Amino acid sequence: MKMETQNLKRARRALALSVACAFLMFFSAGSAWARQQQQQQQGGAPAAAPQARATPAPTPDKEKVKEVAATAESLVTEFEVNGLKVLVKRRAGSLSVSGGLFLRGGARNVTAENAGIEALMLDAMSEGSANFPRERLRKELARMGSAISYGLSYDYSVLSFASTRANFDRSWEIFNDVVLRPQFALEDVRRVQNRLVISRRDDTDTPDSFIEVLQSRVAYAGHPYMNDPDGTEQTLSRLTVEDLRRYHTQMMQTSRLLLVLVGDLDAAKVRADIAASLGKLPRGDYRPSPLPPLAFKSATVDVTQRAIPTNYIQGVFAAPPISSEDYYAMRVASSLLQDRVMVEVRYKRNLSYAPEAFLRTQGANLGGISVSAVDANQAVSVMLFEISKMQREAAPGSDIAGVISSFLTRHYMGQETNAAQAGDLAMYELIGGGWRNSLTFLERLRAVTPKDVQRVAQKYMHNLRFVVLGDPARIDKNVFTVQLGD
Repeated sequence: MKMETQNLKRARRALALSVACAFLMFFSAGSAWARQQQQQQQGGAPAAAPQARATPAPTPDKEKVKEVAATAESLVTEFEVNGLKVLVKRRAGSLSVSGGLFLRGGARNVTAENAGIEALMLDAMSEGSANFPRERLRKELARMGSAISYGLSYDYSVLSFASTRANFDRSWEIFNDVVLRPQFALEDVRRVQNRLVISRRDDTDTPDSFIEVLQSRVAYAGHPYMNDPDGTEQTLSRLTVEDLRRYHTQMMQTSRLLLVLVGDLDAAKVRADIAASLGKLPRGDYRPSPLPPLAFKSATVDVTQRAIPTNYIQGVFAAPPISSEDYYAMRVASSLLQDRVMVEVRYKRNLSYAPEAFLRTQGANLGGISVSAVDANQAVSVMLFEISKMQREAAPGSDIAGVISSFLTRHYMGQETNAAQAGDLAMYELIGGGWRNSLTFLERLRAVTPKDVQRVAQKYMHNLRFVVLGDPARIDKNVFTVQLGD
């Protein structure tokens, strides 16, 4: 299944780097995942007071945690083939195999003129190759129950695949042909191009998607992320088959690539297979350009007029990336803020159905709040007050423990599939300081204290950049630009 292109771009990106958008599904940083789960659980039921949080489970023994992490690390084999870094995680007895060829760079690979070329290239590659044209490719994949897909983000992209273990060898052969010898047939490229253009054309049709577009323009002004990897209707329309072929040649250098495989695989055999296929790509000398962190000097609010019954609001602040030690405390702080704004905005005041606090997972990261409300001023005022409260007062230890316990369940549920584990390894390897950091996620999360949460709230949750879609006459900008923490 191709990566979905409806509604929220954030959900499409941060959670879509895998087969059927599964590679990073659990790592939406409490934003899109939390909102979807919340809506599914609460449905259309009337607002009710939240139930008391269950008593958190006892913290596991630290030595046991380290032992589990060490065992997990021993399952991963790391090696290079002609500059191509490879991670193979063995899951003995697993009946499926998932993997992906990750392209480093993301938004830094494209310009304002060719933005979207990587998305179009990867989508068109999965349509057919020299030895497996479109019809044959589809029949082969359907016969085996295998899949080839793609995903992209501001930091990297992926051409991914999944198969049963019994059909891995044939699926791997097809995947290699797609990577090395894409057909880029004119009719395939035009069909994919039209689909992507239409998907970008409707980004402004719904308030949920339009608010993301507006926020990107404000938050990423002057930053490499301003070049949207998804492209625009205009940039996508200008691309040609020749452009894709040139870009493919440019990108298929082993220094630009990362290969991750998860399943019941023999790493030695995989290495030999790679040496005979992807390892023959030119090495190149790619070095990623430094990614500047996001920084906002003052609070701002930009209002876009639209005749809709309610106002849509999103405010973001510069947040620590997953490579930062502060990220773990910020994960807890964001989840705690989510609980509090739900209580204060929805349950107590009935100002909005789904107020949200979120934290993204990007190399240059953002956190923030969002809400849709008729009384935007009151809703935002309440949410900012809750941020201010977190900055002034350390949260009770029981609240912090409860949040961390909820992450425990969510983490292991998110790691059930090979695709999710492959995506986790890749994300940490590419933007998280190395894949081994993925194994210490829970250990670092459990180390977060109430003082840590208060500290990161003071350090990061200020100078919010707000965008509003709705009625400018109903917006008091003084409410949105109130000064928070330092």
